[in-house]
Amino acid sequence: MDNQPKNPLHGITLEQILVELEQRLGWKTLGEQVKIKCFTESPSIKSSLKFLRKTPWARGKVEALYIHTINNKPLRKPKSAPRKTTNKAPDTTDFVWPSIKK
Repeated sequence: MDNQPKNPLHGITLEQILVELEQRLGWKTLGEQVKIKCFTESPSIKSSLKFLRKTPWARGKVEALYIHTINNKPLRKPKSAPRKTTNKAPDTTDFVWPSIKK
């Protein structure tokens, strides 16, 4: 077997990755981060494994999410999260136009 000291996924099975992500994030957050049906509609480890083993692009996304999670890097916010907006105008009560006299 090849020695892969710089590969963070070396020796970790897809099932271990899914179990870890499910425990840390939960199915809801997992479905928000990686938008695939096996995480949002009746999620289970078995159905997710079956899908991810057949779908390389989805497996790549799950592996990338796992690497970010174990490195404690901040995850991107799901698109469904409301954004903070302010409708207030900036406070200009103390503003004075600069003089252009020479």
